[in-house]
Amino acid sequence: MHIKSIILVLIISVIGAGLFDVLGLPVPWMLGPLFTVLISQFFIKYELFWPIHFRNIGLVVIGVSIGQTFQLNVFSGMGWLIFLMFLINIVLVIISIGMALGVQKFGKVSLKTALTSTVPGGLGQIVVFAEEEKDINLAVVTYFHVVRVISIVMVIPFILSGHVVQSGSGENLLEIQWLPVVILLLASWATVWIGRRIKLPVPYFLTPILFIIVLTLFSVETPHVPEILLHIAQIFMGAYIGLLLKPKMLRLGKRVILLGVGSALLLIVITFGQGLLLVHFLGYSLSTSFLSTAAGGLDQMSLIATAVGADVSAVTVFQIFRLLFVFLFVLPLLKMACSYIDQKQEKENHKEKVLP
Repeated sequence: MHIKSIILVLIISVIGAGLFDVLGLPVPWMLGPLFTVLISQFFIKYELFWPIHFRNIGLVVIGVSIGQTFQLNVFSGMGWLIFLMFLINIVLVIISIGMALGVQKFGKVSLKTALTSTVPGGLGQIVVFAEEEKDINLAVVTYFHVVRVISIVMVIPFILSGHVVQSGSGENLLEIQWLPVVILLLASWATVWIGRRIKLPVPYFLTPILFIIVLTLFSVETPHVPEILLHIAQIFMGAYIGLLLKPKMLRLGKRVILLGVGSALLLIVITFGQGLLLVHFLGYSLSTSFLSTAAGGLDQMSLIATAVGADVSAVTVFQIFRLLFVFLFVLPLLKMACSYIDQKQEKENHKEKVLP
């Protein structure tokens, strides 16, 4: 039913990837499709569609690749790392609360909507949370988090463009042993079932990483993922992210639109400052530090880390910790805050009914 739309998105994505590659722009195979698909839907009247299954395929391929480059020595001195990760995320949450108060005041939205819009969590998890709560403007929450994801994914590679490692590919497709690669990818895809059963965050990405790490621990050699597959995976990811921001989202009003963009850019500035602290205390490179602290998705930040030659292991560990921090601390606290706001509102409504 959506075949024509999918083909159209694919053509737009390939054109974007080729354009960004020719121009020498950073992370062309993901940012090219993201940018061209995002822009084109504002001009093409035909409804664009991209299956989430394609994104999931991309996540598995990228997860396997990152698992193969993961260095376990990142866990040395973990106590110091955990302290820094806790500190970074606590500061980020406090700043997000301050941003929420500003959004509530200037955006004329409820406090629950503002808090849910600015909390630095994953897009999917926050939207599900917002759907389950009453008196939350789901459109505003979705817009804020979509803009945050797109801003971070698009802006950070350009900030780190001087650190991009140009890959001198030259792989001959005919010389690649495809059968072992296909078997590895299918096995990795099969392990996703386990990740989904135990409710692992971002299972299509995280489960293949853990699967490859386990194979490495048992000295099992795995075939290298060809660069052409990584390019295809990035195109799949870029097209999906590009379609997150729908034209109808821009009907929320100028204040909300500007606040969404402003809060996303402010978050980038704040996490860049935190990244500089990691450079100072841990001696990481700027690209590794910034991608470790950025409030983007685990999969996107790890992918960009691969593209710019950052320490993928460190970035992945920091981003996994942030994801767990959001799940174990932020969302429960946000739930408590929403319940408190509801109770307070009910008491005020009750008083208004009692008073003559």
